[in-house]
Amino acid sequence: MKAAQRLLKYVKVYTTSDGNSSTTPSAARELDLASMLKDEMNQLGLENVRISSSGYVYGELSAVPGMEQVPAIGFIAHMDTAPDFNGKGVHPQIHKDYDGGEISLGSSGRVLSPKAFPDLANMKGKTVITSDGTTLLGADDKAGIAEIMTACEELLQKKLPHGRICIAFTPDEEIGQGTRSFDIPGFGAKYAYTVDGGEVSEITYENFNAAGAELTFHGFNVHPGDAKDIMKNASLIAMEANAMLPAAETPSHTAGKEGFFHLCSMEGCIEEAKLTYIIRDHSKKHFEIRKDMLRHIVRTLNEKYGEGTVELKMADEYENMLPYIQPYPMLVENARAAIRELGLTPYEEPIRGGTDGAMLSVKGLPCPNLGTGGHAYHGPYEHVAAEDMDLCTAIILEIIHRFTASSK
Repeated sequence: MKAAQRLLKYVKVYTTSDGNSSTTPSAARELDLASMLKDEMNQLGLENVRISSSGYVYGELSAVPGMEQVPAIGFIAHMDTAPDFNGKGVHPQIHKDYDGGEISLGSSGRVLSPKAFPDLANMKGKTVITSDGTTLLGADDKAGIAEIMTACEELLQKKLPHGRICIAFTPDEEIGQGTRSFDIPGFGAKYAYTVDGGEVSEITYENFNAAGAELTFHGFNVHPGDAKDIMKNASLIAMEANAMLPAAETPSHTAGKEGFFHLCSMEGCIEEAKLTYIIRDHSKKHFEIRKDMLRHIVRTLNEKYGEGTVELKMADEYENMLPYIQPYPMLVENARAAIRELGLTPYEEPIRGGTDGAMLSVKGLPCPNLGTGGHAYHGPYEHVAAEDMDLCTAIILEIIHRFTASSK
């Protein structure tokens, strides 16, 4: 259970990223884990270990003699934890030989229940790791880091055959900036895997196209007693704009490859109001239609209330990685075979979100996503089984073995 032991150490380091920052890393505290990982990588015997000026940790294992012809392969995980819930002062709780029932999360009053989290049924008899309910755990993605590090240790200690292995740990994935300063040429691999998923047997290579949008509404305020045909209430116009979007196309009404508009925040008064959205769709065509729908709403309301009443700022965030993975079928095939070799059935579902791998794929580093064994990310109910982390480590090693064997 070496991977779990590493996780218990890593989660105690406060690394929550800061979405309001313009620096990389977004929070200096992320460098605390970066420094720890650099030291550990050097102790294990990895080579060319370094922390970039932007807080990215890189290292590698040279190909063993006779394996120099094996294509370099990379493994990537992120150091930051999500700002959605408290990530400071994590006190991991270890529940050995889990009995399959409810788990009390410290003295927080929160309970991890199989009714709410059916995946717990598969953890009966295992060692389950949780937070104490006052913080998230941080298995997203410190479990991925722990599994990659443990796989490297296994390769070195057991002198297993392998080609060049390239490792990277990134900051700021949770705020969508994990690849902002990623050095693809310096990383050294032509393709890689992010280890940042959920189910142990997960292999994902398709995700949403994504954009963010901000609508600003400008009103005109006068005394309500004299307001007829004069007042223009920005907040009411904002409500009207939201009502023009399809009510059933929100996160709570969609699944699988179905896209959505997600209203993230709203604020306003009579003179000014703002709505912020994220827009998601697996289909590039439908994604563009969604963006056009917002533009049409803006045009319609400006025609109704006067030009300049509504302003739209919209920017793409990431693309569906699928077209960038398809030219490299061995990435998915080797992962499937590795998962099956361990007696598991590959779990292949499109990601209803995005990963560093999606953005790296677009930038030229094809990068499907593997599972970590973690569940209920971004909140106090996050949990992972130590034995599942061992399986994820074994999958990484088996993928490396298959790349090595296929190149002989």
